[in-house]
Amino acid sequence: MQDTTGPVAAEMTARLTAALTPTQLAVIDDSEKHRGHSGHDARGESHFTVEIVAAAFEGLSRVARQRLVNQALSELLKERVHALAIKARAPSEM
Repeated sequence: MQDTTGPVAAEMTARLTAALTPTQLAVIDDSEKHRGHSGHDARGESHFTVEIVAAAFEGLSRVARQRLVNQALSELLKERVHALAIKARAPSEM
């Protein structure tokens, strides 16, 4: 699993780990790529990519997997995260 540095990324990592017990997890802060765009937060940590591998995704559709990730991060998505790209896979797809 990837170490994260910012408090929002760290909270995302903690919530995803608790909810989905991933075997691989990367929370990537893409905020700098969006400087000057709508939704950019000067504090940073507003745009993310989550790359996650978890047994919980086995047999689920892409939409169902994204729903599980969104559910785990729901409070952060309402309050702090403007954009989230999700790459969710099951271990058998690795």
